Amino acid sequence: MAQVLRRLHGAEITKHPDLLIGIDGSDDAGVYRISDDLALVQTVDFFTPIVNDPGDWGRIAAANALSDVYAMGGTPLTALQLLSWPRDVLPWSVAADVIDGAVEVLTEANCTLVGGHSIDDGDPKFGFAITGTVHPDRMITNDAARPGDRLVLTKALGTGVIATATKEGGAPRSSESAAIASMRRLNASASAVAVAAGISAGTDVTGFGLLGHLAEMLRSSEVTATIDGSAIPILPGAADIASDGHVPGGTKRNYRAVKGIVDFGETPAAIRTILVDAQTSGGLLLAVPEADLDDLVAAIVAGGDLAAVIGQLDAPDDASPITIL
Repeated sequence: MAQVLRRLHGAEITKHPDLLIGIDGSDDAGVYRISDDLALVQTVDFFTPIVNDPGDWGRIAAANALSDVYAMGGTPLTALQLLSWPRDVLPWSVAADVIDGAVEVLTEANCTLVGGHSIDDGDPKFGFAITGTVHPDRMITNDAARPGDRLVLTKALGTGVIATATKEGGAPRSSESAAIASMRRLNASASAVAVAAGISAGTDVTGFGLLGHLAEMLRSSEVTATIDGSAIPILPGAADIASDGHVPGGTKRNYRAVKGIVDFGETPAAIRTILVDAQTSGGLLLAVPEADLDDLVAAIVAGGDLAAVIGQLDAPDDASPITIL
């Protein structure tokens, strides 16, 4: 996809003085300024089923689409639904169950469903285009991390391997339940805490995995990172599932994409897989100044989220951009 987008980079259609964040960067959503104190945040995301229950699929799809707005420090306002449905194969009642699950999460996010579009398709797909707002001076972006910042992760990893194992009949029920609960949980509280604390650098961890999204931040901010492998939060059973070979294709592609810029050291193979595992509706990865760390971690935890301190950022040097200890 990056090769396709290169054709648009620099094109006049992608330029505007009020376009604060566009396709030239690697941020989670686009940001368009309306006034000095108001900007729109826009994103879109949809995918095929990754769980068996239709309602859970809808809940996860909504949380995943909303996450890009939260990752930018924004507040979701409206949602447009995207539905591809094999009408001659699956009854519309199943689609209604998917939508009901999504509406539950949109309601929790106080995000208004304003419409959408559906098509007849051989494979079911579902998701949303989300519009939110953010103050132009309070955005969270990929390019604002600084040497000395500590890295805080707000959800455990492993949803990709667990979802794959579930499809292949190899996931313990406890692992599947933990993954669904994680993917369905909104990043709203953690985002609000970060914005209130003045955090300006971060992303969410989704399809490119932890190391892929971290690499984007490092490139944009011109810093390097040291990760404490023992501090990485992992969903129950995910490491064993990875060891058993239930690894999605996206996770394998992620490893190939980052292996040249990561010093894995003695990191076990299963943990390497988890570090690049393609996540759906993952947590936020925040770059936090040392002076703000303790207060921010305490506030995130008080809001009911995880706040794992997994590493720190350093000035560029001749070593690998990412080092795992």
